[in-house]
Amino acid sequence: MAMEANRPISDVLQDILRNVQTIIRAEVTLAKVEVGEEASNAFASIAWLLVGALSGAFAILFLLWTIAYAIARVWPLWTATLLLAVLLGAAALMLFLSGRRRFRQLRATPEQTVQTIKENVAWVRQSIR
Repeated sequence: MAMEANRPISDVLQDILRNVQTIIRAEVTLAKVEVGEEASNAFASIAWLLVGALSGAFAILFLLWTIAYAIARVWPLWTATLLLAVLLGAAALMLFLSGRRRFRQLRATPEQTVQTIKENVAWVRQSIR
């Protein structure tokens, strides 16, 4: 301990600078990992939205097909195609709502990185005193 007190201020400042550089590198790495995870979740949410939209398009297609068959055909075929359109529409709605819910759960800021930066700033301030 006595040796620590006799260290030149330049050595102490160099140690602090090295520690700060190491901390900054670690924070950048952590931010990259967090952003990568959120990007992956965003792509999954977008996929759910696209599948929901595609299912909705098919529901519209079958609904139009049902109207055409209702005009041109007998009752049982019309009933069958209408039922199919309603089922596809319900599936499209469920897929879309699921994708939207997942998309809303995404975090835009890397919370863990922000927290560790705050802790590191406090540590640097404490070590300077």
